[in-house]
Amino acid sequence: MALFVSSKVMGEQVPRVEVGAVSEVNGSARIVRIDTVLSSVFEAAQNLQVKSYDRLETANGRMGITFIDDTQIKLTEHSEVLVDEFVFDPNPDNSKMALNFAKGTARFVTGKLGLVPKKNIKIRTNSATIGIRGTDFTITVNEIGESLIILLPNLDGTSSGEIEVTTAMGTVLLNKPYESTVTTVFESPPSNPVILDLTLDIIDNMLIVNPPDRIQENLEETTTSSSNVLDVDFLEFEELDKDYLEKDELEFTELDINYLDVNFFEDLLKVIDELDKLKEDDLQQEQQITRITGTKVGQDTQTQIITLVQGDIISLRRKVEQSIQVDLNSAQGYTVIFIQDGVSNTVKINGGGDSVIKITQSS
Repeated sequence: MALFVSSKVMGEQVPRVEVGAVSEVNGSARIVRIDTVLSSVFEAAQNLQVKSYDRLETANGRMGITFIDDTQIKLTEHSEVLVDEFVFDPNPDNSKMALNFAKGTARFVTGKLGLVPKKNIKIRTNSATIGIRGTDFTITVNEIGESLIILLPNLDGTSSGEIEVTTAMGTVLLNKPYESTVTTVFESPPSNPVILDLTLDIIDNMLIVNPPDRIQENLEETTTSSSNVLDVDFLEFEELDKDYLEKDELEFTELDINYLDVNFFEDLLKVIDELDKLKEDDLQQEQQITRITGTKVGQDTQTQIITLVQGDIISLRRKVEQSIQVDLNSAQGYTVIFIQDGVSNTVKINGGGDSVIKITQSS
C-alpha cells in the first residue's frame, strides 16, 4: 500500500502521515510539528513518530531517524533538517523523498529508496541540490550556508553509489569512496572533487549518536584491605622505585585525539575550500605568465575568440561565418586586430609590444 504525502499549500491544512521514527537519541533534541496556525514541540525520545513536514532539530545532543523504507539519518549537535516530502510505494517509480538540510552535520544511509530514480530523490541545502542513488554519505552546512558533501564507501571499501551535487552554475558527480565537494552559494559552481584521507572508523566516531556501553573489566584483586594498621608492611612500599620520567606526560599521539571535541566536518569544509582557491590561484598564475587583454583565455562569448595557451604557443581563433587562426610566441608582445564583416576586436599579448597584426575578412 502506498503512502502519499501531498505538497504543502499555504493556508490549507497540511495532510500528515507517519514517515518514520526516532531510533536513537542522546542529549537535547526535538521534533517541531508546524501546522497552518499552531506548532507543537516534542522532545525526542525512542520510537517517537516522525511525520511529513516535521522539522528535526538538535541542540547539545544527537539524534537518529529511521524512515519507513529503512533510510537512516544521524544528526550531530546543532543540526536542523526539514522533511519536505516523503512518499513510499512498493513501486520505486512512485516513491519520492525531499529533505531540506538547513545546518549542522548529518549522515544519510539510504534504504529501499536506493532503487528510486535520482530525479525522485532530492536533498537541498542553501547552496546546492543533491541527487542520490543508493548511497552512504555525509552533509555539513555551516553558519553561512556553505555545504560539504562526502561520499562514503561500503564496508568492503567499494563505492556505495554516486551523488550529483548541483548549483545554478554546474554539477559535479561523486562516485569514488571519500570523494567530496564544497558549495559556497547556489550561484557559484561546486568545487572540483577531492578524495579525502579518511576511514569509516573516523566517520563513525564523528557521527555516533549513542556511545557504546562501557565495558567494565573484572580486575583480580591483588591486595586486601585491613582495618589494623599493624598489618601494613611499610617495607613493601616501593614508591621510590617508580620512574616518573618513563612516560612523558606531555607526550601526545594520534590515539589521544578526541575528534568529538572539534567540529571536524566544518574544518574539512574550510580545508577543501582553501584547496580549491589554491588551484584557482595556480591557474591564474599560469595565465599571468602570458598577459592577455581584449579577450580571455578559453572561449570568450563576447568576442567569440577562442584563446589557447600551450607551452610557448598562444593560439587565437575566431570562427563566425569565416575562420581566423593566429599562432604566436607566448613570450613576445603583439597587438592583434581582427576585422570580420565590419566587427573589430583588438587583442594585446604581453602589453602589445611593437608587432601589430591586422587581419581583415569580409563576405
